[in-house]
Formats: sequence, C-alpha cells, structure tokens
Amino acid sequence: MKLKVITSNPGKVAEYARSFADLGIEMEHYRLPYDEVQTSDLEEVVSKGMDEIERKGVRDYIIDDSGLFVDALKGFPGVWSAYAQKTIGNPGILRLMEGVGDRGAEFRCCIGCDIDGQRIIVTGVCRGYITDSERGDRGFGFDPIFTPDGGRTFAEIPIEEKNGMSHRGNAVRLLIEEMKKRNLVRAHQ
Repeated sequence: MKLKVITSNPGKVAEYARSFADLGIEMEHYRLPYDEVQTSDLEEVVSKGMDEIERKGVRDYIIDDSGLFVDALKGFPGVWSAYAQKTIGNPGILRLMEGVGDRGAEFRCCIGCDIDGQRIIVTGVCRGYITDSERGDRGFGFDPIFTPDGGRTFAEIPIEEKNGMSHRGNAVRLLIEEMKKRNLVRAHQ
C-alpha cells in the first residue's frame, strides 16, 4: 500500500517512510495546497484540512500539524508556531521568557490519516522546558531552545534518539497502534 504524505517538507516524507517501512507501507510525497483554519486547536486544524482534502477527491494520505505550546505564554506560539518561527524566531521566544520562572512547555504533533476510507486523528506530545539560550545545531525550528528533560536540547540530540521521544515520533507510534487495532496494517502486508 502507498500513502500520500501531503506536505511541502520532503524531510517529513523521509521520516514517515522510515517509520512505516517495516509495515510494508510506502510513502509518496504529494503536494496539495489546502487552507489551514485559524484556531488554537491542532486537532481542529487537521480535521478541517482533511475535510478540504477529501472534497478534492484525495484518499489514502497523511497530513500533520505541530506546535510548541509554552505554559507561561498561555500556549503561545501553539498553532502559530511556524509564523512565530518566521517572525520572531528562537531569540524572540527567549526574550518573551526572560525572567520567567515557569519554563514548562510541550511540543504537540497532530497526524490525520485517511486509509481505506477510515479517518484516524492522533496527537503525540513531548513535555519539556524552554532553555535560557539556543544550544545545538541539529534539528530545526524551536529545537535549539527545547529540552525534553532539562539536559540536552532537541538540537543536541541525534535524530534517531530524538524520534524515540519526540512529539512526532509519539504521534507516529499512536497512529501505527490505531492502524493495527483497526486491522488496516495487516490487510496490506
């Protein structure tokens, strides 16, 4: 079976391909623009995106949306993480956090998957903290200012290790679990 990964990021396609290879599911990079609704809820963004994609007649696909939710900033940047990264970047988030004692934050990744006409939506979470400064040169986005355990940042952790604990890695594991429960994986092996 082949699933279309609807994204502008080829790196995501490769990540999904690694995760699903053992299940006999191939990933195909599929570019299809769709509107992302402006809401503070990742699941709603994904669900509405899936509605639009299905109206366009596309089936057997994966989409996702991720965000960094900072406790002291009342969940900001959240669903607006990509915009915040482009406009204020990591230095801007660190400025907003100057003098703030509560450094708690979490990355969330919501994956929507249509497979054999069944819709699955799962959300993976990784709790952690915002650091006082940027550290590391791996990863992208907010990785240099997020630490899952108070030690190394995501930008200091090798990708395979990061995938074992990250929000996207957790969401992929939840998706695979749900696919197995519904016998969607075994039917295609």
